[in-house]
Amino acid sequence: MSLKSRILEDVKTAMRAHEREQLATLRLVTAAIKQKEVDERIDLNDEQVLAVLDKMVKQRRESIEQFENAGREDLAAKERSELAMIQNYLPEPLGDEELAALIRSTISEVGATGIRDMGPVMNALRGQVQGRADMKAVSQAVKSQLSS
Repeated sequence: MSLKSRILEDVKTAMRAHEREQLATLRLVTAAIKQKEVDERIDLNDEQVLAVLDKMVKQRRESIEQFENAGREDLAAKERSELAMIQNYLPEPLGDEELAALIRSTISEVGATGIRDMGPVMNALRGQVQGRADMKAVSQAVKSQLSS
């Protein structure tokens, strides 16, 4: 079952169970997927759906930080709840050692020698770490390995 199909099935399940919070979050997810499909006039595959979910996770994390800084714990709690539900659809996160090994192997595959080769390394890594690691952290790790 594709990721998109799984999400749509979970929407139906949440509707039947009258789970309002879960249903609201799942509708946000399906709306984001549908918006991307309409904008690009394509049917999204699992990798593209993961990219949409990854973007939503990033937005939620930023919102949580902003709400906490503004003292709006009620809104931060809502965002945390949405974040947890969205993360259920992402693959298992990579550990630090796994990520470092993946970065080292990609650097050697691409033949990167310095910081100016960061773009090709990031492009090669993107498909492998999408939804499994924060791309900002991956970028910093790649930069530190290329500069040493």
